[in-house]
Amino acid sequence: MMKINPLNEEERRIIEEKGTEPPFSGKYNDFFKEGVFVCKRCSNPLFSSQAKFKSSCGWPSFDEYFEGAAREVPDSDGIRTEIVCNKCLAHLGHVFRGENFTPKNTRHCVNSLSIKFIPELKG
Repeated sequence: MMKINPLNEEERRIIEEKGTEPPFSGKYNDFFKEGVFVCKRCSNPLFSSQAKFKSSCGWPSFDEYFEGAAREVPDSDGIRTEIVCNKCLAHLGHVFRGENFTPKNTRHCVNSLSIKFIPELKG
């Protein structure tokens, strides 16, 4: 059985109701420490801090997720592509391609409230 972490009302609005936090409001927007970002709902590892980059779009941006960690699905608006956790289907944000921010030419635009940062342990 999958462990589901408790969520507050705003996290539920974003993760379960597919909401979006206001731009430049999330704690991970300008956050650049070494570690891993996991799904806030189920703790599934999603993104390495090495994949994070500054896009100035107002939300944390990553140019790739761990293999098999997320999936892309058509958004209900019929225009964008949504990204969800592959384990619990939590709404993470949207993916955009062709903007040339990184050599991978992909921007996973993620809500800070959908993820949790786990610092890299220095041994």
